[in-house]
Amino acid sequence: MTQYDYDLIVIGGGSGGVRAARIAGSYGKKVALCESDKLGGTCVIRGCVPKKLMVYAASYQKMFTAAKAFGWDIDGQFNFTTLQKNKDQEINRLNKIYHGLIEKAGVTLYPNHASFIDQHSIQVGSQTITAQHIIIATGGTPQMPDIAGIEYAINSNQALELAELPKSMLIYGGGYIAVEFAGIFNALGVAVKLVYRGPQLLRGFDDDVAQFAQQSFVDSGIEVITQTSLTAIAKTADGYKVISEDGRNIDTDCVFFATGRQPNIQGLNLDKIGVNTDDSGRIRVDSQQATNISHIYAVGDVSNADQLTPVAIKEGHLLVDRLFKGSDRLMEYDNIPSTVFSMPEIGRCGLTEAEACEQYNQVKSYISQFRAMKYAMSEVQEKTLMKIIVCEESDRVLGIHVVGTDAGEIIQGFAVAMKQGLTRDQLHKTIGIHPTSAEELVIL
Repeated sequence: MTQYDYDLIVIGGGSGGVRAARIAGSYGKKVALCESDKLGGTCVIRGCVPKKLMVYAASYQKMFTAAKAFGWDIDGQFNFTTLQKNKDQEINRLNKIYHGLIEKAGVTLYPNHASFIDQHSIQVGSQTITAQHIIIATGGTPQMPDIAGIEYAINSNQALELAELPKSMLIYGGGYIAVEFAGIFNALGVAVKLVYRGPQLLRGFDDDVAQFAQQSFVDSGIEVITQTSLTAIAKTADGYKVISEDGRNIDTDCVFFATGRQPNIQGLNLDKIGVNTDDSGRIRVDSQQATNISHIYAVGDVSNADQLTPVAIKEGHLLVDRLFKGSDRLMEYDNIPSTVFSMPEIGRCGLTEAEACEQYNQVKSYISQFRAMKYAMSEVQEKTLMKIIVCEESDRVLGIHVVGTDAGEIIQGFAVAMKQGLTRDQLHKTIGIHPTSAEELVIL
């Protein structure tokens, strides 16, 4: 029988990779983790966590505005340098926690870039290590288009590391990253233009949700420009000039491209060992996270599954349980809740109305729009939208969508119920908590 250095090598120290490594280590397995950057990956270092901290910072602008109606006299002065310093300290704290977790689990950390030599051997730095099983968990990176002057644009990683706030910013993109950062910088006082090539922001979201959210962004002061692409960026004496395909010349202090993400597979030598990828470069995996090479697996954003941190964590944990504990439990991808931390927030679980109509014969939607009590006395005009989508034959709730304050917190609890087969009748039998925004969902 072939002897290997390790039972498991994990390439990538993000949320999914760290979870897989430390769980395998806790099972008494010999585990190596290869990561050339800080532990934590996109989510902890340059994604979910620092972005959410910036969302919190930006949300105070609305709270200060609303506070006046409740008798508070607040001088809301904002210091961007303080935010960035404290944010970086928090990221470093979390990074240390990740190091502690893998050390406690007995995992050996190799702080270098890893690449395949053959199907069982990895070169990491100047060393070669081998393993019976290998998990690729290298995540994704921002994708930038090849246009003239693209070197002048920043991506989402760099947006989190700005030393000072620009007076104006053009954000190109229409997905969740684009609208989240548009909300953040708009609330922090930056004049934001959001440009998107499609007819409506948030493609793939429920149509009512996308339309409502887009109008909310406009109402908050973001200038939204749709159905045009950017063709070039030029440096000017005091900023940048961005040229669009419809002939616009837009002057701005900062150009931010949020045009999607791509799998981080560069330098892994996947072609050398024959691992299959899809057209976008994501590693093809089956229901057990296995690639076409039976002992090589992929979890998280580098694979062709859902691109969410909790999904990567669960994939990694379940995979290790199958490999080393005899479990047969697979990842379930139905009714995964998610939230866009835009302003206002968007929470969703299940199908859009269009998706439901494609899969079921009789579908009915129920929708409500209202101004939350929190803002009723104030100058804040933000509205809330709630929508449920129901299969009329079975009464089962197929989708729940919320746009408004704390949408993510609201949708989490309803996601548990949807996982258990929630029906509209069960919603109606539930007594709402009054006065709350969430109670609207049990009376729709």
